[in-house]
Amino acid sequence: MLSDDFLYQLRQSNPIENIMSPYTTLTRRGHNYVCLCPFHSEKTPSCTVYPETSSFYCFGCGAGGDVITFVRMMENLDYMEAVKFLADKSGISLPEDGVNSESAHIKARVLEANRTAARFFHSVLKHEIGEKGRRYFAGRELKPETVIKYGLGYAPNDFNTFVRYMKKEGFTEDELITAYLCKRSQRGGIYPVFIDRAMFPIIDLRGNVIAFGGRILDGDGPKYLNSGDTPVFKKSRNLFSMNFAKNAKTDRIILAEGYMDVIAINQAGFENVVATLGTALTPEQARLISRYAKEVVIAYDSDEAGQKATHKAINLLSEAGLVTKIIKMEGAKDPDEYIKKNGSTRFKLLLDNSGGAIAFELEKAKNGLDLTTETDRVIYLRRAINVLADISSDIERDVYISRVADDQKVSADTIRTQVKGVIRGRAKAGRELEWTRDTSVAFRRNAVNPDAIKYPKESKAECGIIAYLFQNPEKSEKITQKLSPEKFITAFNKKLYDAIARKINSSPNFSISSLSDEFSVEEMGKISEIIVKYSDIKITDEIVDDYINVLLNFTERPTGNLSDDDFLKLAEALKNK
Repeated sequence: MLSDDFLYQLRQSNPIENIMSPYTTLTRRGHNYVCLCPFHSEKTPSCTVYPETSSFYCFGCGAGGDVITFVRMMENLDYMEAVKFLADKSGISLPEDGVNSESAHIKARVLEANRTAARFFHSVLKHEIGEKGRRYFAGRELKPETVIKYGLGYAPNDFNTFVRYMKKEGFTEDELITAYLCKRSQRGGIYPVFIDRAMFPIIDLRGNVIAFGGRILDGDGPKYLNSGDTPVFKKSRNLFSMNFAKNAKTDRIILAEGYMDVIAINQAGFENVVATLGTALTPEQARLISRYAKEVVIAYDSDEAGQKATHKAINLLSEAGLVTKIIKMEGAKDPDEYIKKNGSTRFKLLLDNSGGAIAFELEKAKNGLDLTTETDRVIYLRRAINVLADISSDIERDVYISRVADDQKVSADTIRTQVKGVIRGRAKAGRELEWTRDTSVAFRRNAVNPDAIKYPKESKAECGIIAYLFQNPEKSEKITQKLSPEKFITAFNKKLYDAIARKINSSPNFSISSLSDEFSVEEMGKISEIIVKYSDIKITDEIVDDYINVLLNFTERPTGNLSDDDFLKLAEALKNK
């Protein structure tokens, strides 16, 4: 347990608007701020930041909580790790009695196992059993200093060497399985996940080895094998080489397709290059890039798969507020091959002259068409109109409408009318989708307190009482004398009321942060929802007494088939209410 005085000092030293601003753009609105939510993709800000209470709440996805909750969600940390993150950031010492949770211990052991494994794979390159790995990296024309910089290595082609080494270093079989370094065999033993592969350590923004990618060198199996999700690693939230790219002195990031492309581009003198980890670009990765850059140049392979991936990435990067450009490589299938053939100077010219995403999409719309025929011209114009309707800026859209009109010798007004029709149709479909999403969000919120669906009246009364306590903490003793936690009907609200009653009575600086050690990030979102929902409602003493009476007079209504005697008892009870 951390003292409330310490949490108060932590909040004061880490204003939530300062902590959130590197992750999303905040716009002041009165006493508060609004922003695009960093936890889901959106084009209209639905997240509000409340500096007065050091909290935030997203009306779109239901994410919310205090500054500690935000760090937990954004950095994928547990409670104590998030507290340490903020304490280190502001130069505050953690209390000596601050105890790490079991979860923090597991994460620490996984990180230590990964670090030890990375040293092992790298050291193998220096021995006879690592010859195949040395040959592979030499064949890819990697300099020794590049191999060292990225900590590249080789996983031996046997089932025992790695396991013996890690056990000798003090790691248990369960720890190696949790770290996704080993798997359990049908006979009960363990064996390495990575065998006979060139190894690429994946390093997070704080310099921790969090996972591995392994490229097969011989035999059958997937070309690349990546670590599965672990307590310290989520594929969708990390990018390969971001630990180097974040320090590059430029507002541009190059997005490549694989490990070797990234390393080749970096070796050619471009630190600002990253790649996804065996998956298509995700919204989380796009938002991570937006923290360190304003412009992205997509440098995916020139084959069909690479072009499809480019098309998918464009929308996600645009939603994250990034200017997106695409390089067109002539005579090379990927950046690695292009640099080997033409050198880094030509590659820089390629980057500087990269085309915009709209030009790429319009050009792609011509694929497979013969524009000398009327039929194919109509098909192209239909495709182009859909591309033009994607452009959010009116001025930029008009520029490209004129370009398409000139290119195809048709009236710009005709194209403009068609584009507006598509935009109106999408807006209507978007409103219907928004209703569906709101319904889905409501379902997720109710998942925190499912009893609220069964007892809507009682749940609303409980939320009113909870909000009243946040607004009037000095009334806590009076309220708890009238209403014990056992009188609450829904399980989550009962747990919350009990925690508030305990912490208000023992803390002069009670706030939402006082609860963040006991509640999950999903539960903190629900707590924020209750606070925000009732923030503009003046709950008087009379109103809160009504809420209390709803709970004190609650009678469980029987369900199912009633006997005649039970029915008469129920009717009598209802009559006397």
